[in-house]
Amino acid sequence: MTTITTAITRADQSKNPYFYIPFDVPAGTTRIDVTLAYPKAEDCVIDLGAFDPRDTGYPTEQGFRGWSGGARDHFFIATDDATPGYIHGDIPPGSWNVILGLYKIPVSGTEATLTITLDSAARPLAPQPARTFPIRREPGWYKGDLHCHTYHSDAKGSPELLHAAAKQAGLDFLAIADHNTITQRRYFHPHSSPDLVFVRAMEITTAIGHANVFGVDEWIDFRMTQPSDAHTLAQSVHDKGGLLSINHDKPTIPWDYELPQIDCMEVWQSTWVAWNWISLERYQRRLAAGLRISAIGGSDYHQPDRLLPEGPLVLARPTTFLWLAELSEDAVLAAMKAGHGYITESPTGPHLSITVDGQSMGSTVNEATTATATVRGAAGDRLIWIDAAGPLAETVIPSDDWQADLAVSEAKTFIRAEIIADASRAKLVADFTDALGGPGLPWDLKESDLAHQPIRRALSNPIYLTR
Repeated sequence: MTTITTAITRADQSKNPYFYIPFDVPAGTTRIDVTLAYPKAEDCVIDLGAFDPRDTGYPTEQGFRGWSGGARDHFFIATDDATPGYIHGDIPPGSWNVILGLYKIPVSGTEATLTITLDSAARPLAPQPARTFPIRREPGWYKGDLHCHTYHSDAKGSPELLHAAAKQAGLDFLAIADHNTITQRRYFHPHSSPDLVFVRAMEITTAIGHANVFGVDEWIDFRMTQPSDAHTLAQSVHDKGGLLSINHDKPTIPWDYELPQIDCMEVWQSTWVAWNWISLERYQRRLAAGLRISAIGGSDYHQPDRLLPEGPLVLARPTTFLWLAELSEDAVLAAMKAGHGYITESPTGPHLSITVDGQSMGSTVNEATTATATVRGAAGDRLIWIDAAGPLAETVIPSDDWQADLAVSEAKTFIRAEIIADASRAKLVADFTDALGGPGLPWDLKESDLAHQPIRRALSNPIYLTR
């Protein structure tokens, strides 16, 4: 057993938000245990992770052995098992590093103490989980949640509980994007099935921005320290055939890096009143500037240690619906990239799909003439048509199964649609406040926000227009 105590200052934090403490691992080691101790406080929060000798520095493709952020103060890595968030397997000899994320350091600095124990008892070498390729060979609208967490990062609940929550919600696909790690695949790879397809994901998590990586087997380096590192991230993801999506670009953690080449944007995260109008405004500006970015939604649900009943603050609020020729991970990823879908408030929320001259969402239409919206389950609410200049037209939705046309020969750059709660507004607000279970509003919301901010019930993806 080795004990290492290190002084950490705000100067260290300013120099690099990631602080490395090396330790030697001899040949024959089969298990490493690490415990972190520091005076945790409101102004003192330190994250925890590990790299083995193969780490080449940012951006590395090898050497990552785990990350638990601020959720744990201990981990183990063995040849046959590891703490959730950490990667079991071969333990190469040499200089390893405990990595500390200096999230909050007090003005006076702090001390961090590591206790490291190495063991060489005989253990098997367990393989990594193999990806499976389930397919449901039926075309149609499929629903899923593209952002949630387990105890492989900072949630309390197990993958098994999250799986049960997804089945309870009636989902067809689910992307589990634990923070800065991919070890949730120990469970989700072998349990993916035609009934519920699990999509590979990882949330790149830093102090000044979060992004989801979809459809990549390999871990992606999250240790961004410069605004321009966002471009390095995008290149790494795209080189591996994956998709990159900016998450919750709104308070309290907006995207403060340079905007890289992204495929998607999480326009709606959690319940609508959680500041999502800011994300939507930023999405609208990017589309108006000529960018082509698919809109997706995700609950960012952190599974608790029990299965909760359905409600406005659980998994799949919101839900992303995609039109797929078949249900498979590859089909989900392709539809996300193409924008073949819409976001709605829940698995049973309003349906909103649009076409332009018969072309689906995500398409490009030359010399467009007529847009058509198909709406279900939103009688008494409003349909709003929007182009690059802003709202074009709005109509009260007269029934729960309705179609409407709009002439778009003068529309600019793109056309998309939103459903705004009118008749349903009072019930939505009441359901939200009831779900809070106590007085006061979260996320620095004000009563005026609930009273006056338009509440979106569904958002379509755009159709792009050329003249």
